[in-house]
Amino acid sequence: MLPCVETRSVSPVFVGRADELAVLTDALSRAAGHEPQALLIGGEAGVGKTRLTEEFLCEATRRGAVVAVGGCVEIGAEGLPFAPFSTALRSLRRQLPEELAAAAAGQEGELARILPELGETPRVPHDEESTARLFELTARLLERIAAGRTVVLVLEDLHWADTSTRHLLAYLFRTLGSGSLVVVATYRADDIHRRHPLRPLLAELDRLRTVQRIELARFNRAEVRRQLAGILASQPDEDLVASVFERSDGNAFFVEELVASMKSGCRTGLTESLRDLLLVRVEVLPEAAQRVVRIVAEGGSTVEYPLLLAVSRLTEDELIEALRAAVGANILLATADGDGYRFRHSLVREAVSDDLLPGERARVNRRYAECLEADDTLVRAEERVIRLATYWYYAGEPAKALPAVLDASVAARRRHAYSEQLRLLERAMELWDSAPADVREGLRPVDYTEVYPPCGCDPATTPLVRLDLLAEATVAARFGGERERALKFTKLALRMLDDDPDPLRAAWFWTERSRLVSSLARGDGWEELAKAQELVRGLPPSHVHAEVLMRAAGWGMLHNPGPDNLAAAERAVEYARMVGAEEVELDARVTVGCLLTDAGSPDAGIAALHEVKDLAVDRGFTMIAGRAHINLTSQLESMGRSREAVDVAERGVELVGRARLLDTEAWIRGNLAESLYSLGRWDEAADVARRTLHVAQSAAPRGSASARLAYLALARGELTEAAHQLAAAHTHFGTHDTQPQHRIPLYRLTVGVAAGEGRIADVRAEFLDAVAYGFPLGHHRYAWPLLLAVATAEADAVGLPSADAGRAAALDAIRTAARGLATPFPVWAAHGEYVRAELRRAEGRDTVEDWTAVETAVRPLERPYLLARARHRLAEAVLAAGGDRDRAAGLVRHAHAAADRLGARRLREDLALLARRARLPLASTGSEPVEAEVDSDPVEALGLTSRERDVLRLVAAGCSNRQIAEKLFISPKTASVHVSNILAKLGVSARGEAAALAHRLRLFAPADQPTR
Repeated sequence: MLPCVETRSVSPVFVGRADELAVLTDALSRAAGHEPQALLIGGEAGVGKTRLTEEFLCEATRRGAVVAVGGCVEIGAEGLPFAPFSTALRSLRRQLPEELAAAAAGQEGELARILPELGETPRVPHDEESTARLFELTARLLERIAAGRTVVLVLEDLHWADTSTRHLLAYLFRTLGSGSLVVVATYRADDIHRRHPLRPLLAELDRLRTVQRIELARFNRAEVRRQLAGILASQPDEDLVASVFERSDGNAFFVEELVASMKSGCRTGLTESLRDLLLVRVEVLPEAAQRVVRIVAEGGSTVEYPLLLAVSRLTEDELIEALRAAVGANILLATADGDGYRFRHSLVREAVSDDLLPGERARVNRRYAECLEADDTLVRAEERVIRLATYWYYAGEPAKALPAVLDASVAARRRHAYSEQLRLLERAMELWDSAPADVREGLRPVDYTEVYPPCGCDPATTPLVRLDLLAEATVAARFGGERERALKFTKLALRMLDDDPDPLRAAWFWTERSRLVSSLARGDGWEELAKAQELVRGLPPSHVHAEVLMRAAGWGMLHNPGPDNLAAAERAVEYARMVGAEEVELDARVTVGCLLTDAGSPDAGIAALHEVKDLAVDRGFTMIAGRAHINLTSQLESMGRSREAVDVAERGVELVGRARLLDTEAWIRGNLAESLYSLGRWDEAADVARRTLHVAQSAAPRGSASARLAYLALARGELTEAAHQLAAAHTHFGTHDTQPQHRIPLYRLTVGVAAGEGRIADVRAEFLDAVAYGFPLGHHRYAWPLLLAVATAEADAVGLPSADAGRAAALDAIRTAARGLATPFPVWAAHGEYVRAELRRAEGRDTVEDWTAVETAVRPLERPYLLARARHRLAEAVLAAGGDRDRAAGLVRHAHAAADRLGARRLREDLALLARRARLPLASTGSEPVEAEVDSDPVEALGLTSRERDVLRLVAAGCSNRQIAEKLFISPKTASVHVSNILAKLGVSARGEAAALAHRLRLFAPADQPTR
C-alpha cells in the first residue's frame, strides 16, 4: 500500500452551515411536540449535504430520537422500487422490533411490498387504488411508530429516486398529520435538469407550506480557510487558500480532493478537468485496488462484500487489502450495516464508471450477472431480480436480459411499483427484436401477465407476443397514474392490430382506451366501447367478451339508462360464468342489481346487490365489494330507506377503509353523507363530506362531496358557502362526462343559489337547460328535488317585479316535467304532492287541503327538513283561511324546533316571523303556552329603521340607488349607505338577495297580493 494515499481529507471541524443546522434542530424540537416536520436539503454535488445531515443526526441521537437512514439506489435506468424506504424501515425494525410489529399489525402482507421482512405479499387483484392504498398504510405505520417517540427519517440522494419513491415521499409530505416525525430528503441540485423527473415533485412540494427547503451554497473564502485548517490541523498559508478556493470554487468536496491530491504528490499531473480531478487519487492506488474500485462502480450504489468477492475473483486476503487501500484513500466507505461498500462520493463513482472501456463495462456487468445466477444468496432476495435484469442489460446479452427484465417487471408489479414495472416493460420491448427467436418463443404469458388477461389463448402454452407486453404496459401506466402514456400504448397496439387483426385483443385495447379517454377528459368513452362491442359481436364467450359487455352495461346505466343495458349486463354475467371470470361476473351482477331496481323490480335488485356484496367479501374481491356497497347505498337512498343506507354505508367504509381503497371509500362516504342529510343528521353529514374530500384521490368523488356540502349550506341559508361549494363541484366533475347522477343535482343547486339571491330569471333559464338535458329512467330521485326547488322559487317570487312576465310559461314547464316523472316510492310521491302545492301557491290558489296532503305524505318519511318546510306552509294556509289557531301554533312550534335542531337558519327565521305576525307561541312552559314576543311591525323586528324600511321597499321593487334617491329626495351616496346597512342587518350579500328575502317574508305585500 502506498503511504501517500493514507491521508485525512475530511475536516474534523464542522464548517459553516450554522443557520441550516439551526433550521433542522428547530424542526426536531417541533416534532417532539407531535408536529410532523418535512424538509428538503438541496445543493450541488460535493457541497456538503451529507456532512450537514450527519451533524444533524448526531444532534438528534443526542436528544434521544430514533434515527433511520435510507438512500436511493442507482441501478440502471429505473432504480430499485422504494429502496430508501425499505432500508429506513428495516433500520427501524432493528431498533424498534416490537413497536414496528404492533404498528403494522393486520397489514403485514401489504406493507411487505415495501419491507419484505414482514411476510409474504398477498396475491390480490391489482387496481388503480393499489398504490394509494400502500402509501396510506405506510403513512399510518410511520405515524404509529412516532406516536410515543421522536423518529427521524432521512432519505438520501433523491435525484436517483425511482418513481414510486418520489410518489410515496410526496404523499407523506402532503398527508402526515400526527406523530413526532421528522422526514428529511436530500438531492443533488445540479443534476435536476429541466426534464429530470424530480423537478415536478420539487415544484409541487414548494407549494406546500408544511415543507421547508434548505439550499446549500458553496463555501466562501473564509469558510474554505476554516475547512483547510481542519484538514491540515494547522492554519494554511494564504497562497494555499487562494489556490484551493479558486480551483474548488468553494465546493467542499473539491477542496478535499485538491488537498488529498497535493498530499499524494500528484500536484503537477492534475488538470483542470473535473473528471481528471476525481480520478487522480484512483490512479495512484495499487492495481488490485483500482480493479476493485472499477468493479464497485458498476455494481450500483452499494455492493455487498460476498458479491464483490465473487465478481473480483480475488482471494479474500487480496480483496481485503485492495479494499483497505481504497477505504484508506477515502474513495470507498463501508456501509453502515457493515455488509458492503460504496463510494464516499457519487461523483467519483460516476467518473470511474465513465472511464471504463465499452468492452470492460460489459464484461464487469456480465460477471455480476453470472455470480448472481450462480448464488442467489449474495444479495437480498427483493433486490436480486432487478439487479440481475440490470446487469444482463448492460452486459449486452439480449438472450439473458429479456427474461430477466420481464421477471423484474413482475416483481415490481407485486410491490405495486407500477411506474418501475412500466420502465422495465419498455426495456423488454426494446430488447424484444434483439433476443433470439427461441428465447422469445420460450416465454409464456402466464409468467409475465397478470392484470391483462391474454386474449383467446392458453397462457400456459402460447408464446408471449409483443402485444402482450403492450397490454401489460398499458395497465401499468394506468395504475401508475401515467394515463397519457397508457393512451399512446393503446394507439400503438391498435395500429399493429390493423396489420394483423385479432378481434379479441383489439376489443381489449379499445376497452382500455375507453376508460383512459374518460379519465383524461377527452370524451365519455362510448365511441371506444362501441368499437369493442362490434369486434366481439358473434364471437364465442371469452373473458374479454364478458368484460366488454360488462363495461358497456355499466356505461349505459350511468349515461343512458334503458332495458338494453339490463340485457347486456345479464349476458356479461352469463359469459363470465362460462369462462370462469368470477370477478367480471360479480362486477356485472352489481350492474344487474342496479338496473333491476331502476326497471321497477326493487326487491329483486336490492337482494341481488346484497348477494354480490356478501360473495365479494367472502372471495376477497374487495374492489367489487366496495362497488356493491356504493350502489347498494345509493339504491336504498333512492327508495327512501335512508336509515338502512346509513347502516350499509358505515359497514362499507369500515371494509374498504381496512383495505385502503381510498376512492371507493370516498364514494361510499359521499352516499353516507347524502343519507345523513336526508335523516336530518346534518352535522354528521358535514363531517363525512369533509372527510370525503380528504380521502378522495379522484375528481368525481370530490365533486360529490362538494355537492353534499353545497346542499347543507343551501339548507342552512349560507348562500355564499353554497355558491363556493357548487363551483368546486362543477370544477371536480368537469364537462367531458356529464352523467345524469352528477349533472341534475348541480342544476338543482344552481337553482337554489339563484333563488336565494332573487335571480328568478336565472332560475328559469337553468330549469329550461335541465329540461333540455332530460331526466333519464331511474333518475327521478334527482329530478323531483329540482322540480320542487323551481316550484318553490316561483311561489316565493310572487310580487317580484321581474317575476311576473314568464311565470305562466314557467309553471307550465314544471307541470309538464312532473307528469313525465315516476313516483315508485312514497318519498317521491310526497315530492309530487309538494310540487303540486307549490305550483298552486305560485298561482295564489293553494288551500289547507293541499298542504295537509303534503304534510300527511311527508310525515312517515324520516325527512325532518322536508317535514318542517311542509308544516310551515300548512300553518300559513291554516292562518290565511282563518282556521284553527291551536293547530297552526302546533305546526309552527314543531317546525321551528326542527329547524333550530338542524341549523336551518333561513327556515327558522321564516317561522319566527310568522309566529310574531300571527302572535303564535313558539315554546311552552308547564301547561300554559308562552306567547312569542309581538312586534306590531315585522320590519322593525328585523332591526330596520323607518328610513331603511322605505329604502328596502324600493329595493324590493327593483329600484337602483339613483332611483331610490330620486323617490326619497336623498343623494345617491346616502341611498347607497342605507342599502349597505340593510344588507348587513338582513345578513345577505346582494340587493337581489335582500329583495328575495323581503318578498319571501311578505314584508311589503302589494294590494293585489293575498296576505297571510
